[in-house]
Amino acid sequence: MGSRKLMIGVTIMALLSTAILVSSTIECSAVTALVSTCYTFITYGSPDPFPGSPCCNAMANLKVIADTIENRRFACRCLLGLISTYNPNAYAIATLPDFCQVSLGFNIDPNTDCNFCRAEEGRFEFWVEENLNN
Repeated sequence: MGSRKLMIGVTIMALLSTAILVSSTIECSAVTALVSTCYTFITYGSPDPFPGSPCCNAMANLKVIADTIENRRFACRCLLGLISTYNPNAYAIATLPDFCQVSLGFNIDPNTDCNFCRAEEGRFEFWVEENLNN
């Protein structure tokens, strides 16, 4: 029964991701829905997500929908909002891209300034404000 609910949830998120791609703008509710797939890991610290798991598939979908500078900035802001919401478990959220082997193009870190985004050689990068001062 639990597997069926999980599959339904993953299907809904995949459809949501597709709808977002069509509209070309993202909403924080979509980012939150994708990250919520990783709720068990964020809340309890285990089991570790792995590529191919529903959590990591959600992270891969997040990378797909954050396809422009504006969408990446917005996704970054949403993730930083989630960090403040899940403050005791912020580290778990920050480690998701590494566990899932997905590069979002920015660090999920409270010190990340989502406004500093630039295109470099075809890829987008966010810079932590302190790195810009060096």
